[in-house]
Amino acid sequence: MNTATRRLGVSNLTPNWFATVMGTGIIATSAATLPLRAPWLLVAARGVWVLATLLLLVLLAATLRHHRRYPRIARSHHAHPVLAHFYGALPMAILTVGSGALLLGEPMLGRAAVGLAWICWLVGTVGGVACAVIIPLLSFTRLHLGPGDAFGGWLMPVVPPMVSATGGALLTPTLDTAARRADMMLVCAALFGMSLIASLIIIGFIWMRLIRRGIGAAGAVPTYWIVLGPLGQSVTAASALAAAARGTLSPEHADLMNALAVAYGVPVLGFAFLWAILATAITIKTLVRGLPFSLTWWSLTFPVGTCVTGLSGLAARTGSPALAALAVIAFTLLVAVWALVATRTAWGTFVRRDLLSPAPSLPESRAVGVVS
Repeated sequence: MNTATRRLGVSNLTPNWFATVMGTGIIATSAATLPLRAPWLLVAARGVWVLATLLLLVLLAATLRHHRRYPRIARSHHAHPVLAHFYGALPMAILTVGSGALLLGEPMLGRAAVGLAWICWLVGTVGGVACAVIIPLLSFTRLHLGPGDAFGGWLMPVVPPMVSATGGALLTPTLDTAARRADMMLVCAALFGMSLIASLIIIGFIWMRLIRRGIGAAGAVPTYWIVLGPLGQSVTAASALAAAARGTLSPEHADLMNALAVAYGVPVLGFAFLWAILATAITIKTLVRGLPFSLTWWSLTFPVGTCVTGLSGLAARTGSPALAALAVIAFTLLVAVWALVATRTAWGTFVRRDLLSPAPSLPESRAVGVVS
């Protein structure tokens, strides 16, 4: 890529590029939690985690350069009624890489993997809570949004605390006392509720928008898959908290946590399955009419990956072979979709270079389809 192309790419770097890290990192973390414990799969997962980590570092450096060299464009993203919501992708990308470090990094990094996981969790959690507060506040006061503007991207700023709840539950066993572990579980439970209730409100708006306004612009269709994100991630978080309860809470309370995780997770994944069918039908219908490629296609990766980790967590909690089989099937589909989207992104970035082309007048347009 020549200097002019690199400059063009950085000048138009939008926050939804961090969805590529999320979608890649979830391949690694979902592989690490699958009921299928094949050694070759863990080796492949470590390779994917390294790729996600490198991609995160590149995008962080490019974003810093973007804000330094093109502050006016960066400020226009902050105030844009579509792009502003995608700033939630940044903390989720950091959190995903951190969870991967904890689950997969020890053979490469030793004990430093735990330290890296903690750093990513702290940075991602602070950033995620900030997004969950600031972006909705902007929506209430400055972005002038209405119910008809609802789309899957509205979920992006409120899902990061749920990802933090999962990562924090995974980190809980690394704390040295039961009291600290219990405090960590309380923090994670609060993050869980912060994200869940906000997500349910927004999902209701999305459902109502589909009833009143229909599918909308073709470019917005992949974002409907984002609804699976808070659903699958909440099931994953509930299972992770139940696992963290062992050795932290009394056996009776740990058993209760396990029962609650199953009682919550199965119905929520049931709704996720319903939504996946609806999203599939909408996507196929749009493909027939014409679905242009854009970065919104990455919405088909991370949300589906959270359903894989949710299924794996429930399989571990219940010992159900059916749930284990569903997790493996969903993971296979996830890898296939990721391969397609990653290939199209690489082609659009390095060959066609249309993903690096100047974006159309973003501050004046609400159409999700313009967000490349």
